[in-house]
Amino acid sequence: MQAYRVRGPAEWRPSRPGAPLRRRVFQYADDVARVPTGFVNAYLLGTATQWVLVDSGIAGFAGLIRRAAEARFGPDTRPAAIVLTHAHFDHAGNADTLALQWGTPILAHPLELPYVTGQSDYPPRDPTVGGAMAAMSRVFPSNGRALAAEIFALSGDTIPGMPEWQWLHTPGHTAGHVSLFRRRDGLLIAGDALATMNVDSWIEQVRRTPEVCNPPAPFTTDWPAARRSVEALAALEPRAIAAGHGLPIAGPNVSEALNQFARDFAPPPHGRYVGAPAVAGAGGVEWVPPPVPDPLPRQAAGAALVVAGIVGLAAAARRRRL
Repeated sequence: MQAYRVRGPAEWRPSRPGAPLRRRVFQYADDVARVPTGFVNAYLLGTATQWVLVDSGIAGFAGLIRRAAEARFGPDTRPAAIVLTHAHFDHAGNADTLALQWGTPILAHPLELPYVTGQSDYPPRDPTVGGAMAAMSRVFPSNGRALAAEIFALSGDTIPGMPEWQWLHTPGHTAGHVSLFRRRDGLLIAGDALATMNVDSWIEQVRRTPEVCNPPAPFTTDWPAARRSVEALAALEPRAIAAGHGLPIAGPNVSEALNQFARDFAPPPHGRYVGAPAVAGAGGVEWVPPPVPDPLPRQAAGAALVVAGIVGLAAAARRRRL
């Protein structure tokens, strides 16, 4: 996987790192705030007059997101909508809870609706691509689910009530993935069309070095489409990128880094969807390629035999001593 570090003013920092949440103002855009939920980000876009929540993080963080919104916009605030870049468990985990509490609709691309209405599961995750995220994905769900809140398909090309924010269909990670872009300041909300950290590295799960990197590989099911989406985003010449995974990055060389990444974009060297993508339509998944050999069960079985042999030899030696 190619990764490009963005040098210079790479990290989009609060004006005062220790400031309370209600006083955090990002240097790049004072009407955009990141709300981290575990290893994935949600974003608050707008002002107290009109705002939206983009993605909702991992289940269990609804209270944190609600408190962040109240601290930023005032008590009893509610968004115009919850916009999902896609509905994977780590991006839509609190969408239903928050939408019902706020009485707010959920918006997603039409091709993403089967996974929030219970019509279809996502294509199976692929841990054989290797790396940290792949290892963790073995315990992550890939099922869809039926949400109880009102759900509407995105239409036109802007977010309702937020005319400055254009949404773009950026498939590859999922069939209905979308990204958001604001042209006046070049701010890109990329979702999982790409990452701003190397999610395949165990050490980067802690360090989170700002880099333009591939989308999370075990859940990316159409690599040719993912490449085309990255190329389309690079053509926008963004000056700041806020992704689902990693810290937001901004600076004069962000666009150059993204264009270089698009030129060198490559899927993992192996994996279930590397040779052939999954096929999805309006009703959800239509076809997935057959599984590829997974070395982990064999490795685990081999390790178990080794451990059993060592234990057996130790027990035999102990019996001889006795």
